[in-house]
Amino acid sequence: MDPKKKIVSGYPLLFGYLGYFMMMIGLIILLPLFAIFIYGENVSEAKYFIVPGVSAIIIGYLLTQLLRNKETSKLERHQDVLLIFLVWVIAIVCSAFPFMFSGEYNFTQSIFESTSGYTTTGLTVVDVTQASKAFLLFRSLLQFFGGVGLVLVITSAISDKYGMRLYYAEGHNDKLLPNLARSARLILSIYAIYIVIGSLLYSIFGMSIFDAFNHAIASLSTGGFSTKAESIGHYQSFPIEIITMVLMLLGSTNLIIHLFIFKAKFKKAFHHIEVLLFFILIIFFIPIITSSMMSTNDGGFFQNLRVGLFQFLSAVTTTGFQTVDQFSGLPYLINLCVIILMIIGGGIGSTSGGIKQYRVALSVKNLYWNIRDKMSHQRTIHTNYIKKYGKDVIVTAEDAQNNQSFIIMYILTLVFGTLIFSSFGYTLEESLFEFSSALGTVGLSIGIISYQSHPIILWTTIVGMFIGRLEFYVLIIAMTKIGMDLSKRKVL
Repeated sequence: MDPKKKIVSGYPLLFGYLGYFMMMIGLIILLPLFAIFIYGENVSEAKYFIVPGVSAIIIGYLLTQLLRNKETSKLERHQDVLLIFLVWVIAIVCSAFPFMFSGEYNFTQSIFESTSGYTTTGLTVVDVTQASKAFLLFRSLLQFFGGVGLVLVITSAISDKYGMRLYYAEGHNDKLLPNLARSARLILSIYAIYIVIGSLLYSIFGMSIFDAFNHAIASLSTGGFSTKAESIGHYQSFPIEIITMVLMLLGSTNLIIHLFIFKAKFKKAFHHIEVLLFFILIIFFIPIITSSMMSTNDGGFFQNLRVGLFQFLSAVTTTGFQTVDQFSGLPYLINLCVIILMIIGGGIGSTSGGIKQYRVALSVKNLYWNIRDKMSHQRTIHTNYIKKYGKDVIVTAEDAQNNQSFIIMYILTLVFGTLIFSSFGYTLEESLFEFSSALGTVGLSIGIISYQSHPIILWTTIVGMFIGRLEFYVLIIAMTKIGMDLSKRKVL
């Protein structure tokens, strides 16, 4: 450390780091300009992206000057979590400005669409039949960067000296290589390859290049934003549905498993508790959904199996694509299955939401362990294991307790949001379905969310989507940190 250089710490350090992220957010906002230049339509819309994008870059650059020619100390306790919280809030607010500047959406609607994009939810207030290619691409890009993680994007270009704590605070557990920056670049490379291959396959089977690129991003990020009002159902194409299902599965699978498959380490990839749970869910839910479909649809067994399998994967991967017209017209049993799947969600360490399959599996195992211990002799001591990447990993009492606490908070939040929705006159089934979709960052809708939705409904959904993406501990720790520091006047 150079003794001549001033050491920056505390909130100046935090705001300095925040500046780098704001510059990145500004670049994300500018990316839709490529659609305007390539397709040459709605050139006047360029200002909607240039003004907030350039402003974010300038403000971000000014904030980075807090660190210029200074030695940086470590972030204080919980400041890494606070930085993540601020990055996501600023990203959502800045990315809402293009929607507001268009004059089509008010502040609440703009924040809603931006939040839905970054959290890879897919619920929307945008009429995609009227939206320009620039805005359609913008929505897809929000899902890509929100899915892989804002921290991961900037970490791919820097060393992991200061990035590791931020990386884990954002909810990642997929450090694939010893060096964090190399891990980030590997993850981005994997996603880029999937998107290119998915786009090519979509194009081969009838999508335009623009639609193919947007749907490949939305499928892989388990986001669900579509360029068509009827979602994937617009194409009525079995090959397109197969491509979508594969991309949704890839997006909802822990990236560590991807790496094991690439290295042909199949035992480590498939001897994993989440993989086992996923196959159990298939065996249990597909027959129920298919048989319920057959009771209401005129199609044969294979047609209903096709629809049931697609909607099963769309729900459990928390993607939100649809091949059915309206969930409100489906049997209650199908909607109940979809609700359960949305609550369970995809794999931990993936782009999907929900409670996550690992937590659900651990909770079921913990229930079994409790019953076993009560039935065993008092002097019998058991060591609890769970299958993880081909190995038996010890689960401590603290791990089990933290897991149960998370699930309890999730369920309580789900109940609270459902009650708010139902207070506006919606049935309990409709309210539970819609808020399960928001909290699980799924995007399937039973018809509550629309351009005309009440602001309280939209803000309840915004909070649900935000919590569902960053999860409870980030929000709780960040808000507590801000409150404590404001009381001590440490912020200013």
